[in-house]
Amino acid sequence: MAKKSNKSDDKKLSKKEYESELGRLQGELVKLQYWVKKKGLRVIVVFEGRDAAGKGGVIKRIIERVSPRTFRVVALPAPTEREKTQMYIQRYIAHFPAAGEVVIFDRSWYNRAGVEHVMGFCTDEEYERFLQDCPEFEHYFIEEGIILIKYWFDVGMEEQSRRFQSRIHDQRKVWKLSPMDVESYQRWYQYSDARDKMLDATDTDHAPWHIVRSDDKKRARLNCITHLLNQFPYKELPKDKVNLGKRNMKGKYDDQSTLEGRNFIPEKF
Repeated sequence: MAKKSNKSDDKKLSKKEYESELGRLQGELVKLQYWVKKKGLRVIVVFEGRDAAGKGGVIKRIIERVSPRTFRVVALPAPTEREKTQMYIQRYIAHFPAAGEVVIFDRSWYNRAGVEHVMGFCTDEEYERFLQDCPEFEHYFIEEGIILIKYWFDVGMEEQSRRFQSRIHDQRKVWKLSPMDVESYQRWYQYSDARDKMLDATDTDHAPWHIVRSDDKKRARLNCITHLLNQFPYKELPKDKVNLGKRNMKGKYDDQSTLEGRNFIPEKF
């Protein structure tokens, strides 16, 4: 188990340093993409943590430069009435990866150990059964060859408050603030207790949790992506040299004049 570290007192990363390192890491993710496809790996990456802890920002940077056919994000809404009658884990299994895929769960089956338990959306019996069964469930699909990586994003109380206030006053972010976020804000220590019990029950040798300190968003993104890459013994694979060749000019005509009179969008910029 890795020791805790705290870089909160370190000098803030400059924008130039951050963007340079992020670009390098995103290039490594492309190499990993080819490796996953070549080896036929099946990978699940779980992102959990408090609201406004920065999970979405990391996921965005991971998938920004890779193929959506290889890296797929799953962010499920509340279960439908039909799904409520299924086995709890059933709707998550439907999104599990095939060979050559990385599935990123933005929230996962661990909803039961967090929001569902704290908000009373499941019974105590269902909650206890989940904590008991989850390690066995994960052990089963890991034995079947799926690679499982789990991240918990830990944000401080003051920083979460600051981010929520930012969402309230920024029209680009207000959509992120849901009634459930407000409830989670008000129930800080209930969520802390749920987190602790979840970690006690499901931080196993075969499927350990990895804690990401996320008060500093930029550092959290770089640290998490670096850690993710380090979970694979990938190598840069040789790629065929691309040669565009020459355009076939047979049938040449003025293909712009034929667009005259069509509906173009206004060019305001």
